[in-house]
Amino acid sequence: MFERPTGGEQALLVHIDFSCMPCIDELHEFKQLAASANIEAIDLICFNRKAPTPKYLIGLGQAEHIQALVKTHAIPLVIINHPLSPAQERNLERLWQCRVIDRIGLILDIFAQRARTHEGKLQVELAQLAHLSTRLVRGWTHLERQKGGIGLRGPGETQLETDRRLLGKRITTIQKRLEKVRSARQQSRRKRQRQLIPTVSLVGYTNAGKSTLFNRLTDSGIFAADQLFATLDPTMRQINLGKYGEVVLADTVGFIRDLPHELVESFKATLEETREADLLLHVVDAHDPAHISHSEQVDLVLTEIGAEQVAQLIVYNKIDLMDETPRIERNQQGQIKAVWVSAEKSLGMDLLLQAIYERLSEQFVYKTIELTPAQAHVRAKLYQRNVVHEERIDEHGNFLLVVALPAWEFQQLIGTLKICRSD
Repeated sequence: MFERPTGGEQALLVHIDFSCMPCIDELHEFKQLAASANIEAIDLICFNRKAPTPKYLIGLGQAEHIQALVKTHAIPLVIINHPLSPAQERNLERLWQCRVIDRIGLILDIFAQRARTHEGKLQVELAQLAHLSTRLVRGWTHLERQKGGIGLRGPGETQLETDRRLLGKRITTIQKRLEKVRSARQQSRRKRQRQLIPTVSLVGYTNAGKSTLFNRLTDSGIFAADQLFATLDPTMRQINLGKYGEVVLADTVGFIRDLPHELVESFKATLEETREADLLLHVVDAHDPAHISHSEQVDLVLTEIGAEQVAQLIVYNKIDLMDETPRIERNQQGQIKAVWVSAEKSLGMDLLLQAIYERLSEQFVYKTIELTPAQAHVRAKLYQRNVVHEERIDEHGNFLLVVALPAWEFQQLIGTLKICRSD
């Protein structure tokens, strides 16, 4: 479709540091991203600059140095660990005569490889089209030509205008399909709310071990690997927390530094599960020296999707790689703020379940409710949840149940099911 140099599986990696001190963590993450995209890195070049340049992002001398390397070694692809404007991308490809992609394009390529479900593929395609829409002008060499087209173009419409119109139609079509997915997810959430089943969502930096932890807690076999963005399509399972009853656990896509805005917009249907959750398990790779900055990046993304107010429980993972033991960490008020576990070695899973139970039960209330015989289905649902601690029948044949529920859930029960009386 595009008259551009074609890329290959080998690439030259270029990192530009605009700060005084080089960031080793960013370089390591860049290499991991390239490896996750199945790219063989020919070499890694690092530059330091005070500020980016409008034409090439890097200086002319640096650009000419890379030009010589590309020509000498016939390098088919150059990946720059920084967002490029469409003009900068076009200028670099003209200078180097090879394919050039930036950090956003690299992440989108990884997502395209990872998508498995129909929903995931739609979300990735939408993100790619949103990214491509700003780069149409650099893709063609004949865009300004007036060109007739049977059934396609209007009077005097150029090729570029046609491409933009067709691209816009495709984006609109995908958005409508994803809106149906969003409606289906909302129906599922309303069903869980009617059944009084809370949702616990796993969030965290990519490759923090969320999927491995999910498999341990739910006894599932979803794909988990030591690579960035191993999980793309969301997965949900039910677990039982004893007296608390059933809880839905959701595994979601991992976050990363400078997560492309196109991805956040495209994955809103999936990320709504995080925003609507009752509790977030923020999984942190405690063995990673950069775990503090990674946690800050996760909080930034949570703020962007409107989930900053959802209660969080920090889960420090991979303690098998450290001199740590499984334990629960509390704040000065006695509230659990963190749990130290190893999902790979299945260490501390009982403590984590205890912590989830306690955090969900912080505002637990024990109340007696009165149900009529016509509300026997409510009684059955409460028994199914395993929240009934005592029962007796009064002289009118009504059920008097002593239940233990979180305060918010109890108020919801009273309001939505029209309970006769509660004490």
